Amino acid sequence: MRNARPNPLVSFPEGKERSSLPPTGEGGPRERSFGTLFIVATPIGNLEDITLRALRVLKECDLIIAEDTRRSRQLLAHYGIEKPFERSLYRGVERERVEYFLEKLKSGAKIALISDAGTPLISDPGYELVRRAIAENISVISIPGPTALIAALVVSGFSTERFVFEGVPPKNAKAKHEFFAQLAREPRTIVLYESPHRVLDTLEVMSELLSDRKIALCRELTKVHEEILRGTAREILEQLKSRPAIKGEITMVIEPLESGESVELGESEDTELSVVEHVQKLVAEGLTKKEAIKRVAQMRKLPKREVYAQVLSSKTNCSSE
Repeated sequence: MRNARPNPLVSFPEGKERSSLPPTGEGGPRERSFGTLFIVATPIGNLEDITLRALRVLKECDLIIAEDTRRSRQLLAHYGIEKPFERSLYRGVERERVEYFLEKLKSGAKIALISDAGTPLISDPGYELVRRAIAENISVISIPGPTALIAALVVSGFSTERFVFEGVPPKNAKAKHEFFAQLAREPRTIVLYESPHRVLDTLEVMSELLSDRKIALCRELTKVHEEILRGTAREILEQLKSRPAIKGEITMVIEPLESGESVELGESEDTELSVVEHVQKLVAEGLTKKEAIKRVAQMRKLPKREVYAQVLSSKTNCSSE
């Protein structure tokens, strides 16, 4: 008997191809007519960063789903790949177009999902399609490759043992303040994405709530004008303010809290102290005034300048009495 013909898009160990397919809910094999959804990572800037496997899948699949077909066509043209883009998949139309792609997969199509840059679903559309495909027992295969969050993390100089990715900060000023007030208590290394149009506002909030925590701001990673700025949020903010314009996608990595450092408000009498009394207590325990103001601001989720103003006002009132 002739050996079964292997799937041209993915290699399995001999004799393992059929057993690697996901079972149906009834325990039987997946329907033979079903296709496969490939989640394909593409370069975040430098076109040389695509993998050989990704190129093969893009060449051999039946169709490609892209977030922005204009940008994706440039990538495919560079490698001489001609594939149809029947419909794009971007936020706002994702739910309504999932059904269309599911029908294609159920009819046996091999579909590659790509984003504008990097790995699909990471702060990009695609989750709903993957979730539904899995629910329908359609095979979903990851073709790994570039992603800005890992590229930035490994060059940040901060610990990579434990980290958290928080996506993109809120646009709304109040929501952004609350977002970073919560992150001030996060002990792990933090990775964020941000737009060049909002980065100054974001750094302003970070300088209040994260103050002395070091940051690596990575801009235009893997591209000609790649840049990494290091320092506190305030230091980086001052550098960027002096520029006529800020361009390029930005990934920020925030250092973890130092070992033993805590920003949780204790259950002791600290909860009943005024802001000024709380600062004075921490100074008496050995912190500098600057450190005490920073710590109280983090504990009480207040802007550091507000705590400083209260301390300064208290000192002024004492001097005038």
